[in-house]
Amino acid sequence: MELVFASHNENKVSEVRNILPSNFKIISLNDLNFYDEIPENENTIEKNSIFKSNFIYEKFKLNVFADDTGLEIEVLNNLPGVKSARYAGPEKNSSKNLNKVLDELKNNNFRKAKFKTVISLIFNGKLNLFQGVINGEITHHKIGNKGFGYDSIFRPNNSIKTFGEMSFVEKNKISHRAIAINKLKKFLMKVYD
Repeated sequence: MELVFASHNENKVSEVRNILPSNFKIISLNDLNFYDEIPENENTIEKNSIFKSNFIYEKFKLNVFADDTGLEIEVLNNLPGVKSARYAGPEKNSSKNLNKVLDELKNNNFRKAKFKTVISLIFNGKLNLFQGVINGEITHHKIGNKGFGYDSIFRPNNSIKTFGEMSFVEKNKISHRAIAINKLKKFLMKVYD
């Protein structure tokens, strides 16, 4: 079964390909030779995810899913949230985003945070939503150089490692995206049987 993943982010595409069974062929936007940016102008993670999947579905008429992910930090009123990719500016610079968070939390020991992913799937013309959340805290400095985005400053609850210290396999067992993708997988396996 072929499914389009409405993403240009090859890190995300790899994560998804590693979680979904091999009988699902995941096609990225790059595989479709579609290189335009999909607008992310909605005010919630859910709405952004739905907009992206609808945008690609309307263009290609293929079964498609999209995700939107945000880091929500309690003391910052759940920012960066829906603006996580562009928190430090429109250029989507992960390093600047991460440094902005660390700077805003300087001198603050209350560092509770969560990562949230919402996947919207348009399958046979119908919309389905799957959510994954993982709670944790923001570290005081970067730890680890694996992963991407905010991984090196996010330590999940009950873990001694940040996502930035975890192997691909370790992270894929517990991450917000893995939780949402596993819900997607369960749905697809039912439909596929």
